[in-house]
Amino acid sequence: MLLSLDAEALYGELLQGIRPLLTEEAVLVGIWSGGAWLAERLHKDLGHPGRPGVISSTLHRDDFGERGLSRATDVTDLPFEVEGRRVVLVDDVLFTGRTIRAALNELYDFGRPQSVTLAVLVDRGGRELPIEAAVAAARVVLPKSQRLSLERDAQGAFTFKVEERA
Repeated sequence: MLLSLDAEALYGELLQGIRPLLTEEAVLVGIWSGGAWLAERLHKDLGHPGRPGVISSTLHRDDFGERGLSRATDVTDLPFEVEGRRVVLVDDVLFTGRTIRAALNELYDFGRPQSVTLAVLVDRGGRELPIEAAVAAARVVLPKSQRLSLERDAQGAFTFKVEERA
C-alpha cells in the first residue's frame, strides 16, 4: 500500500486544500524539515507575498533529553509578526501529535496568533494527543514499527521513505 503513495500527487492535493486557507492576512509556517520544504514550495506555487516561516519543535519536545539538538540548521525563523495573525501550520506526516504540540509551544513563544490551522501531506493515525489536521492530502494506516518520512531531491521533487524503527 505504501508504494502507491505518490508524494508529488499528494502535494497537488495539499496545494488545493491550502489555497482557500492562505488568505492575504494569513501566514504559512512549516515545521522543520519536511513541513518547511512543503511550506516553501506551497508559498512559491501560491504566489503568496513575503516568505514562509520555519518553526523548530526541538526545544519543546518531551523527548528533548534523549534527542538533543538535531542540527545547527534546525532553528525557528518567523519573518513576520505572529501576534494576532492567522497561521497555516504545515507538516509532512502527522502521527502521534507530539511534534505538532511542540511546534505550537514554540509558535506561542513568539506571540499569540488569532488562529492556527494544521495542514499535512499524510495523516497516518496513531494519535496520542487530541490534534487533528484541517487538511490532509492522504490518510494511511501503518504499523507503529514503521516510520514514514518525506524526502526531497536536488530538483525539489518529493518522495516518501519507509523505514523500520529500531
